[in-house]
This record gives sequence, structure tokens and C-alpha cells, in this order.
Amino acid sequence: MSQAPVIAPAQTEFEKLLDEGGYLRYPAVGDVVKGKVIGTGRREIRIDLGGIATGVVRGKELFAESSQFTNLDPGEQVEATVIDLENENGEIELSFRFAGQQKAWEEIRRLFTTGEIVETKILEANKGGLIVSINHVNGFLPVSQLSPEHYPRVTGGDKNKILEKLKSYIDMKMSVRVIDANETDEKLIVSEKAVWEDQQKNVLSQFKIGDMVEGEVTALADFGAFIKFDSLEGLVHISEIAWQRIDHPRDILKIGQTVKAEIIGLEGSKIFLSMKKLVRDPWENVGERYQVNALVPGKVLKVNPFGFFVELDPEIHGLAHVSELSDTPVTDVTQIAKEGDTLTFRIVSIEPKEHRLGLSLKLTPEEPVEQAAEPVTA
Repeated sequence: MSQAPVIAPAQTEFEKLLDEGGYLRYPAVGDVVKGKVIGTGRREIRIDLGGIATGVVRGKELFAESSQFTNLDPGEQVEATVIDLENENGEIELSFRFAGQQKAWEEIRRLFTTGEIVETKILEANKGGLIVSINHVNGFLPVSQLSPEHYPRVTGGDKNKILEKLKSYIDMKMSVRVIDANETDEKLIVSEKAVWEDQQKNVLSQFKIGDMVEGEVTALADFGAFIKFDSLEGLVHISEIAWQRIDHPRDILKIGQTVKAEIIGLEGSKIFLSMKKLVRDPWENVGERYQVNALVPGKVLKVNPFGFFVELDPEIHGLAHVSELSDTPVTDVTQIAKEGDTLTFRIVSIEPKEHRLGLSLKLTPEEPVEQAAEPVTA
């Protein structure tokens, strides 16, 4: 006698869904899940997670910095992050804060990958740079990544003055580019300088080394002067301002002054200029004006423990080393002369290529000397 076939019971809708690809896989902590708002209250929101379970967002987990989760109505689709699989009511605990943060970092990674320019608001300042906010994620804009317009050029590098300048940018908006993003370390670094460099490329391509430019002195620092021309800005190092030695750019230049300079270097967005290259080198014919052993009047410009810097004329300066100040050992150079004094010196060496001229106060009567002609002044 044949046995009647066994008829399997009809599958439930739940079982069908499981067989059709596991669409109802139970979420794990950390998952971002989608659902439909089924109830809202002042301190909590309930969400239907596709029939698997009910999730609840409550307390501090409601308050994402993004406005995406405010004023939700029943029926709206939302995303949230699972933070606990079961609470005291058997519901899945969810968070809008984490979901919003994940979305924010997704956008930040996109900005980093594409190099897209984004506007950010300055929140705080410290001595190293500025705290900014992008998609409600705090980031850092280092001082070195500020554009020339906002870079705090402070004489002497006074950190307190630098901080004061940086604080003036709080609440300001700046266009920046994300140059480093690491969600694990919560590291977000942005650059205003990178945006500025791109904007200058077209203008900068019009110039080459050797070109003469005319511009305005925008800032003076210990190491040189900044010159703005054609929306660009270049640096004239202190050694390229004049042929003679100067202690500080302000000895010759002032902010707002119009000057001419030659482009001597281009490195990316950095432009290096020289003012002295546009002026004849006075050391080329120094041998026609001064000779070794000649006695010449000189004005003491600066007194140092190692000797005097001396002006023979506005273009030619020399050094009287401490060993040449007296026939006897010198313990205090200020006892011999002070700044502004004019003395008679003997020229002991001339090195035109090195722009050096040695002087001495040892005027030995027995040694024949040749009196120099009247120094030529500029």
C-alpha cells in the first residue's frame, strides 16, 4: 500500500522573507538601520524597523547636531544607529547622534576624496591655529595652512600677539579644503592655503623667474618684507632688500610703500623676490673707491661683542673686528665707541665677491698708508 505524500505546511510571510535573502536579519550594535516613525513624544521617538522590532530613540540620543532629526512626524523614514539590542521594554535602543555623526564623516570623506572646496565657520582659536566645524564635526586649521591674507605676521613671532590675531577670526567663515580625515582618530585637518594656491595658479602662470614686478609692501617681519602685486604676494628676504647690511626691513621699507622687485624663485605658490637685483652692485667697483691700508672716516652703526659694523658710505659697510679695535685686549667694546660715533679706521681687507671689508682702529704710524679719496655717497 503506497504511502500518501506528506504535504508541507504553507510558509508564513515571515519565513518567506527569510528565504528570500535574509531581509529581516536582526541588526547588531553599531549598525545603521532604516525605519518608519510610528510615534513621537517630547523625550522619545519610536521607530518601526521593517517588522523585525520596534526601536526607540530617547534622551540625549535624540539630539543630533544635524537638524535632520528635528520635528519628525509619524510615517517619516529615518536612519538611526543601534546602541543596545534590548532595553527594559524589549525594544532596540537607537541613536540619532551616532547616525548623524556617521553621515557627517561620510560627507567629510567625500570632500577629502574630491578635493571640493567647503565653507567653514571658525569656532575657537589657539596658538597653533583655528578650530572649525564641517558638517557638525570639529576640525583644525593650522596657522601654516592659512592664506597670506589671514596669516598672522607678527614681528618677533610673539605668541600672544599671534593668538590675539587668530581670535579676531572667531565667527568668521572661510573657504577651505579637507587635507586629512580619519574618523577613527577623530582627526580632521583643513587648509585655507590650498584653496588660495589653486586660485592663484592662473595668475601665477603669467610670471617667470627674472620678471620685474611692482607692488605694495603689505607686511614687515624680522626675516623680510611681503610685497603684493597682481593679487599675488611674494617675499623679499632681508638679504635681498639691499646690498648693505640692515638689521630689520623697516630700516629701509614701510608698509604701504610701492617698490619694484625681480622674481628670483617660484616654488609652488611661493614667490621669492629681490629688490637689490634691480640696483647696481656697489661692490663691483669698490676697489676704485677704497684701497687696503687707506685711512677712512666711518660711522659706527652697530656695536656687538665681536666688533663694530661701520658705514663708510650709504652703500659700503665694513666690520671692525674686536681684535682690531686696540693694541691691547678689549674687554668691553662699548668703552671704545658707541653707535653713531664717527672714527678714523684703516682698511685691512677688501673682498668684493663676498661683500666684505675689514677695518681696524690700529693706526700704526710706522706703517705707510695711502689716504683714500673722499668717499663717494649715493
